[in-house]
Amino acid sequence: MAFIVINPNSTAAMTDSILAMAQAAAPGAAFEGWTSTLAPPAIQGPADVAAATPPLLELVTQAARRGAEGVIVACFDDPALAEARACAPCPVIGIGQSAFHKAALRGWRFSVVTTLPAAIPTVEGNIRGYGLSQHLGRVRASNVPVLALEEDTEAACARVAEEAERAVAEDGIDAVILGCAGMARVTGHLRTRLPVPVIDGVEAAARFISVL
Repeated sequence: MAFIVINPNSTAAMTDSILAMAQAAAPGAAFEGWTSTLAPPAIQGPADVAAATPPLLELVTQAARRGAEGVIVACFDDPALAEARACAPCPVIGIGQSAFHKAALRGWRFSVVTTLPAAIPTVEGNIRGYGLSQHLGRVRASNVPVLALEEDTEAACARVAEEAERAVAEDGIDAVILGCAGMARVTGHLRTRLPVPVIDGVEAAARFISVL
């Protein structure tokens, strides 16, 4: 059975981007991309997380019943990750969790460039919860809505890149973490533009789960 990459929102085009990133990151592993069709089209705050949680947990349960080797929750907020783990005997990991730990394993100080300001408290709280606050420079909002990453990728990429450049200039960091699963579309461009490593959570999660 494949590793299951669950997009907790209902935007199928984002699932396609996420799956492509996972497959490129770990070409020796088999991945399936699942879309949470009963969830909001984007997860941009606590209300969206609450609405997305029940269908997400149902999908994790289905993956476990099908004998999945592992599950990736492909939302940077790592929604309901503890509850999701309780639904399956296989590894269940989040893309935010994976990105933070990749940076920490390298001893890197990092800043996160996420979407909207509403995402900042959740990301900061997750980093504290993982015990990795000592590695954090700053969590920054690019003011790019999640769906803009799909609908106007070029403009969104430019805004994310500008905020990432400010992070490099101002935060005293070794790496930039992209704080949205939909940013998989812009990772390659940012790696050619920034002088520090750029960590994508989907890529990190795919590589981690394939060896857990």
